[in-house]
Amino acid sequence: MAAGVLQVEREPGIAVVTIDSPPLHLVDGPFLGALLQLLPELEADGELRVVVFRSADPDFFLMHGDVEALVAIAPTPGTAVTEPNLAAATFERMHRARFVTIGVLDGAARGGGCEFLSALDLRLGTPRAVIGQPEVPVGILPGAGGTVRWARSVGRAKALELLLTGRDVNADEARELGWLLAIHEPAAIDAVALELARSIARMTPAAVAAVKQVVDVALGSNHDALVAESAALMSLMAARNHVEPMRRFLAAGGQTRDAERDGFAAIIDRTLAP
Repeated sequence: MAAGVLQVEREPGIAVVTIDSPPLHLVDGPFLGALLQLLPELEADGELRVVVFRSADPDFFLMHGDVEALVAIAPTPGTAVTEPNLAAATFERMHRARFVTIGVLDGAARGGGCEFLSALDLRLGTPRAVIGQPEVPVGILPGAGGTVRWARSVGRAKALELLLTGRDVNADEARELGWLLAIHEPAAIDAVALELARSIARMTPAAVAAVKQVVDVALGSNHDALVAESAALMSLMAARNHVEPMRRFLAAGGQTRDAERDGFAAIIDRTLAP
């Protein structure tokens, strides 16, 4: 796959996937569609051990979900939810894959972008790395696995603090939390990620898959928690209390490159202003 939203380069045992979705690098229909198209190809490769995800954008790994699309969605109140939503299920499918996934973060990844990276197995960042879950300030919750994965990653109290404030987390804090494995300079990070991928790719595919499977069994299944998260998201969106905060977010410059790059906290402050 040499063109489109996801560009793939291969070497034995490794696939390097570059996300290239200008102008905003949103977690949207084209991105999820490209991921769903790519996953069967990766899953069918019995020799694949590692997939590295990186971004072609100089500022954003993935910005966040498409807020304009979220405003337009109007679920029917009381609809039963028995499975995770599409984004949560797709990210969980990738999380459960036989191969190891590595994220390379040089820039910002908030909302769905942070949730995508959180679903990966390993993450490396640069000093420019910034993550966050700003969903609660705009009236919903992280509904693509973020509520579940943050709780399991950093514990209840820290997850509540991060999710309920929606604040940014810089590279140093992300490393202290264990979310980032390490921080490297931008000029070196792709090479470091590839070196890590090659070290894992020396292992047999069956052993790599077995280790992931047993670690996941030890930590417990995400399925029921993801269903509860999707149900909570559906209920919040059906109540439509998110529409006005999301409109304020967009009016404050949210979902624009310059405003999100240079002053995301100010956008949230204006979103929350009475």
